[in-house]
Amino acid sequence: MSTTSDKKVVINKRIKGLPREALEKLSQTELIDKIVQLEAYNFQLRNLLQKKLTDKDKDDEEYAALFKKDAEAAGSKEAKVPSRTKQRQFDWSSAHRRHVLLKISYFGWDYQGLACQEDSNDTIGRCSKTTYLPFQIIISRFLAESHLFRALTRTCLIESRSNSNYHRCGRTDKEVSAYCQVISIDLRSKHPLESQLDPAAITSEIDYCGLLNRVLPKNVQCVAWMPLRSPVYSARFDCVSRTYRYYFPKGDLDIVAMQEACNLLVRHADFRNFCKMDVHNGVTNYMRNLQAAKVEACEERLSESGYDMYYLEIQANAFLWHQIRCIMAVLLLVGQRKENPTVVSELLDVQTNPCKPQYTPAIGLPLNLFRCDFRQKTSRMVNHLAADDGDDEAMDTSTAETNESNAPATSEESDLTNWVYNEENLLKLIENTQCEWTQFSVKSTMIRNVLQQLEGILEETYKPKQKVQAQVILLQDSVKPRQYQPLLERKRCESLENRIEHFVKKQRLIVKDETETT
Repeated sequence: MSTTSDKKVVINKRIKGLPREALEKLSQTELIDKIVQLEAYNFQLRNLLQKKLTDKDKDDEEYAALFKKDAEAAGSKEAKVPSRTKQRQFDWSSAHRRHVLLKISYFGWDYQGLACQEDSNDTIGRCSKTTYLPFQIIISRFLAESHLFRALTRTCLIESRSNSNYHRCGRTDKEVSAYCQVISIDLRSKHPLESQLDPAAITSEIDYCGLLNRVLPKNVQCVAWMPLRSPVYSARFDCVSRTYRYYFPKGDLDIVAMQEACNLLVRHADFRNFCKMDVHNGVTNYMRNLQAAKVEACEERLSESGYDMYYLEIQANAFLWHQIRCIMAVLLLVGQRKENPTVVSELLDVQTNPCKPQYTPAIGLPLNLFRCDFRQKTSRMVNHLAADDGDDEAMDTSTAETNESNAPATSEESDLTNWVYNEENLLKLIENTQCEWTQFSVKSTMIRNVLQQLEGILEETYKPKQKVQAQVILLQDSVKPRQYQPLLERKRCESLENRIEHFVKKQRLIVKDETETT
């Protein structure tokens, strides 16, 4: 099966379970049977969840709400204690709102990723708009985005996620961090719409960052906010480039060869051999514009040892799922002199190599979303505000509306303004980050001293021919083979066409003519 230009592959969106029309046709007895079945299923999930909970977890508000009925049924003492006076509901009917960008910084090593998405039947980690199932609560506690929306709701800056006009610049996977994660969202404002861009209104506006940071975890913080002139400006669709950094130790790597390979990456090409193909989610276009890639030292003064730290900085209009991690895996092989830099060009030649060789992506821990660049004027129309933008793809893969990034600037006023910082918030953020740095720097120094002692004993006792340079092994996240097999000689994954055909047979995807409406 081939993907021709007149064909379009889309997700076959099916409702799992019976649709409403079918449920309405069921008899009362059949409906009761279904309710009993669901209650039994929820009971089993509660029992499983309770076994996993610690005493600290049981004090959490979400868990307390989940087990409230169980406590009442058991007649526990906790259930008989008079509850606190309920907080007065916020009156949103008289509230003003403004459309803003928020710059969020977080360290991802304690989280399963950023995104906690709504109304998806496909991924466990996605959260429902209205209710949390037990397994959704478990997952949501480890997603940075769930903390953010809990803080936004708790501070009454939004009524709910569903009507907040929310978009994120990029998704980050498990353990991946972000210094510059940007979201667009409608927040409560002190001022009416017509005066929101006045300098006095911006100065006297709600301290969004300070308010959020008081309830967010210390490793998820709001850095700044920006007033927007357009109500449909999107952090996702109006972002023209994302820049990531991947940090790594020099070890025994040939940095010059890695930079040579980086130069071959900079092009508009099909990167299917440098990613995890996400065909089942409808991603069939693997063309990406990789705008820059370079390897730089983290510090100017280097010790010329394997412990010097470097980073790969890579910039593109959008990225595929695990694209940077796969690129880094290949670059590490080049740096270890197991592959020539030209292997990059060979993998990008999908006519000669249509199937990806089997290799493991580099780990996600050292990856950081470092910078995002936005167009001055949004490419979206006002009717996008209520439109469904479709399901999110695996990372930040949307290119449909970002191809206009090179369009000439118009004389119209920019939709962007300036980032609004607060000195007190910045001081607190620096303080928190310095505490984080102290914790890990102390650990790093202790480990380094142990290594110096062990390396000294090895040198003095056995006088080895060469030093141990194993600093990068952890990054490769794979079993070290006895004999290395070159990438292009390895077994291959399935081709894109075969995967599309597989999911079409499974009725997960539908192939349509471009002329058909979706």
